[in-house]
Amino acid sequence: MSYWIDTHCHLDAAEFGAQTSLVRSRAASENVVHCVLPAVEVANFEAVRALAHAGGDSYALGIHPLYVAKALDADLATLDACLLRYRDDPRLVAVGEIGLDFFVPELCQSPLRERQTDFYLAQLRLARKHGLPVILHVRKSADPLLKGLRSVAGPSGAPWQGIAHAFNGSEQQAQAFLGLGLKLGFGGALTYERALQLRRLASKLPLEAIVMETDAPDMPPHWIYKTALQRAHGEPQGRNEPAELPRIGAELARLRGLSTEVFAAATTRNALDALPRLRALCPPQASHHVG
Repeated sequence: MSYWIDTHCHLDAAEFGAQTSLVRSRAASENVVHCVLPAVEVANFEAVRALAHAGGDSYALGIHPLYVAKALDADLATLDACLLRYRDDPRLVAVGEIGLDFFVPELCQSPLRERQTDFYLAQLRLARKHGLPVILHVRKSADPLLKGLRSVAGPSGAPWQGIAHAFNGSEQQAQAFLGLGLKLGFGGALTYERALQLRRLASKLPLEAIVMETDAPDMPPHWIYKTALQRAHGEPQGRNEPAELPRIGAELARLRGLSTEVFAAATTRNALDALPRLRALCPPQASHHVG
C-alpha cells in the first residue's frame, strides 16, 4: 500500500470554508497520512495551528512574500515570539511559507522588492535562531533565494533543512538547492503535458531530492483545471485538495519509470528528512513503510 505526505497545503483557505474536515477525510481515504499547513501571515498563525492539531497534521509559521506589502515591521517580532511560544509543540515543523516572488510585477519594483528581501532574510535568521527547517516560496526568484540562504548560513556554510516549494527552476538551480540541504517540492503543475521542462527535470533529478505537495487549493492538476473558455460555458473551476496527491504522485512515478509504491515510499522518506519533526507525527504504518 502507498502512503503519502502532502508537504504543502493551505487547508485554512477560504475556498474550503466549513468543509475542512471532509476534505481531510477524503485525503485520509486516499492514504494521504499527513499534511503540512504553512501559514502566510500573522493573522492565520492560530488557524493553521488549530487545524493541524485537529487533523493530526503539522504546521509552519511564516510571512509569505505576497503578504509582505500589508505586513507590519512588528510582524517579524510576532513571528519570533510565536516560534518561541510554540517551540515545544511537536506539530510546529518549519518556518514558512517564506521566500521571494518576482513574478508579480509590483513585487519586482521598489520598495516592495527590497521589503520582500528584508522579510525573507529576517525569517531565514529566525529559522536558524529557532533551529527549524524552512519552506520556501520560489517564483522567478531561485537565484536570489539561493543567495539569501548562503548569506545567512555564513562562513560556516552549515546546511539547511526544508523544501523549495513548487520548484520550477533550472537543473543547475535545482542542484544548488540540493547542495544546500533542501528538498524540492512537486505537485499538480507537472501533470500538464505542455510542462516539458518541469516534467523533464522531475524525471531526472535524484529520487532523494523530491517531495510531493498539492499547494491546495492552488496548483490544480490538469484533470481539475478548467480553461477560461470552459468556465465561460458554465463549467466550474475544480478545487484542488490533498486527496489528489496520490494521482499526481502516480503521474511522476510513471514519468520516472517507477512503481507508485516505490515512489510513494521514497517521497515519504524524503519528507521526513526535510522536516525531521514529522517522524514523530507520521502514523506507524507510514514510518514502517519507508524503513
